[in-house]
Amino acid sequence: MNEERVAELVRELLIELGDDPDRDGLRRTPIRVAKAMAFLTQGYRTDPKAIARDAVFESHANNMIIARDIEVYSLCEHHILPFYGRCHIGYIARDKLVGVSKLARIVDCHARRLQIQERLTAQIAQEVMEAVNAAGVGVVMECRHLCMMMRGVEKQNSIMITSSVLGCFHDDAATRGEFLDLIGRPAV
Repeated sequence: MNEERVAELVRELLIELGDDPDRDGLRRTPIRVAKAMAFLTQGYRTDPKAIARDAVFESHANNMIIARDIEVYSLCEHHILPFYGRCHIGYIARDKLVGVSKLARIVDCHARRLQIQERLTAQIAQEVMEAVNAAGVGVVMECRHLCMMMRGVEKQNSIMITSSVLGCFHDDAATRGEFLDLIGRPAV
């Protein structure tokens, strides 16, 4: 990403909005916004396959593994406004495990792009499925969308919930039920 070009565009935007980009409070805003956008969209410059590559370990476990309440922050592709919340990931290993921090990094990699929550949920599930050759994967996301809270319908308490279930999480109601029950329990 060309930060200087983005800063120029932000400067032009400030003028179009009716403000003076040379006033004290805005003088450094264009470069600040450019740096923020570079951070918030770093997923475009990150290879999601490389994240787990060095953190996949052989295992004979075939139990359900869950990482829940992973914070997620993304930008809505329709309005470029934030949405944020929690992501819960569960998988059943066949012969491989992935380091737990890599699950959070996979979430961040896909979230740090312009997104819609529905696609983000599916991308995370598919990435985990492929990384460990899982028997099944379940991902549930619960997010608040500022595009719905700050503008449009202005519904402050709305939460969007999406899920993606693959493999045995899709095919077996008991497996899916166990996952949903475990992520719904009170936190420790």
